[in-house]
Amino acid sequence: MSVLTLSRFQFALTIGIHYIYPPLSIGLGVVLVLIEGLWLKTGKAVYHQMARFWTKVFGLTFAIGVATGIVMEFEFGTNWAAYSRYVGDVFGSALAAEGIFAFFLESGFLAVLLFGWNKVSRRMHFFATCMVCLGAHFSAIWIVVANSWMQTPAGFHIVGEGLRARAEITNFWEMVFNPSSMDRLFHTLCGAWQAGAFLVVSVSAWYLLKGKHEEFARRSLRVGLLVGLCASLLQLVSGHDSAVGVAKYQPAKLAAFEGLYETTTNAPLNLFGWVDEKDETVRGGLRIPGLLSFLAHSDTHQPVTGLREAAPKPEDRPPVNFSFQLFHLMVAVGFGMILLASLGFLYFWRGSLFEKRWLLWLLVLSVLGPQVANQAGWFAAEVGRQPWIVYGLLRTSQGLSAVVKAETVLAAIILFSVVYLLLFAVFIYLLNDKIQHGPDDSDLAPSGKLALPSRGH
Repeated sequence: MSVLTLSRFQFALTIGIHYIYPPLSIGLGVVLVLIEGLWLKTGKAVYHQMARFWTKVFGLTFAIGVATGIVMEFEFGTNWAAYSRYVGDVFGSALAAEGIFAFFLESGFLAVLLFGWNKVSRRMHFFATCMVCLGAHFSAIWIVVANSWMQTPAGFHIVGEGLRARAEITNFWEMVFNPSSMDRLFHTLCGAWQAGAFLVVSVSAWYLLKGKHEEFARRSLRVGLLVGLCASLLQLVSGHDSAVGVAKYQPAKLAAFEGLYETTTNAPLNLFGWVDEKDETVRGGLRIPGLLSFLAHSDTHQPVTGLREAAPKPEDRPPVNFSFQLFHLMVAVGFGMILLASLGFLYFWRGSLFEKRWLLWLLVLSVLGPQVANQAGWFAAEVGRQPWIVYGLLRTSQGLSAVVKAETVLAAIILFSVVYLLLFAVFIYLLNDKIQHGPDDSDLAPSGKLALPSRGH
């Protein structure tokens, strides 16, 4: 394999595994804020028990997320030095903002969240929980802003020529609010909320199937289903807004997502199929006439740009079938999560969910849905902008480090795979251990009241 292929695979490996954990942390942060808010409002001991248990799970995901994410920043210098030089002013500003506004905020209050029980007042602990949740969201904001700038660059100019060329920020806020950043941020956050919510749903459904911790599980399931359903419905809205932006600013990507080669009015939307890139057709698919034009332009008579117009040269096109399959996998899982969350919430509202074991088992497996959709969506977005690492400005092949050899990258991939596999095994082992142990009864006072310090402590 070439250095380019191996370097791309290495970065895909590290970011793919890392991306398991931050969405869980962001989503669990929202759930923790809701649960602890209910604890403050009602004073019910079960909400204190829930907050303590899910805080432990949050701490685990946060720790593994930090451990798996550090290596990516080094890869910018080792494998992608030319890219780092080209976008250093832009990317460095976003990463610096993440450190100042996100990491310091999140880590500063994390100790209070994890170890402040019975050491600070209830309101102070709730404030710390909110700050950790906010910090996790700020982290997502700056990472998505930096990545979105690579998709739709704005607020910059190019200085220097040839190998010395680099992008410099001319307007910081134009860079932050580039054409795709807010749509992509909302879409990413909705996926994160789903990930955290359906982890709560999955564990709660498992407890109910096993007849364990039933009061804890029922209340956790209610919160998880509420967040999961809202996030799933919002994901549908945010996905549509993102697709409209892609149609306007990255027409080649949208054409690849739908296997559309000819610019077409009343363009159809493929529900599934297989793209024959040699014959430039979609085979074995089911399509709805006019729906793609309607979704992209709110008008079936508006044309959707095809690949032959958006990228006349084949070397300027992304891998079409791969992009097509990833995009449709994301969409299919997204609709599946809406259906599952709606069924769960409907039966919960009617009071009959706990009698439907088949649905509880589906809810146990639901934790996999957001992970699959998040990974498929992220890879579709990155593969769909190829061959550009900065869209329309810098090709991926031009961003490579000049001195890195293929055998060096291959050795790093093998070592990273071993280390990341071990970290994932540790995560699964510790998560399973916490689930098997369950919530601590010591978090419930014998009288049913909270064993807490007074408000003045």
